[in-house]
Amino acid sequence: MQELTDVVDGLLHPETQVHDRGVDLTVAGIHEVAAPGRIDFGGDEVAEADLEPCDVTRRNPDDEYQWWHLEAGQYVVQYNEFFVGDDPMHLQARNKVLARGASHPSLRVDDHLPLVPLSVGGAGIRIKENARISTLRPLSNESGPE
Repeated sequence: MQELTDVVDGLLHPETQVHDRGVDLTVAGIHEVAAPGRIDFGGDEVAEADLEPCDVTRRNPDDEYQWWHLEAGQYVVQYNEFFVGDDPMHLQARNKVLARGASHPSLRVDDHLPLVPLSVGGAGIRIKENARISTLRPLSNESGPE
């Protein structure tokens, strides 16, 4: 098993992101699906969906980072980090995201971090640029998200 610091490139602040349960991943971009993609049986007609970046805004004029103001709906998340590990890992939403009415599927990561669908319910959610929204952890680690 590789060290947790060796399975992810592009960590913004390893001292905060890496812990004994896994590696927290940060949001680089949030997109809406502007036009549908296609999936077929044989693969000849597969087409990517058109993704449109969601707007970001500053809470205060002198803020360094901006916020996404997401209404209830479906979005697609892109991470700042890249998976470079050899062993499969498990990706899950952080409890802080779940407790605020948003979620994404838990999934196995084998060779790269995919774009991940984000579901936002209720009154929506505000997410700051570079917020830690997911945890990548070893498959053998049975402890839950932070």
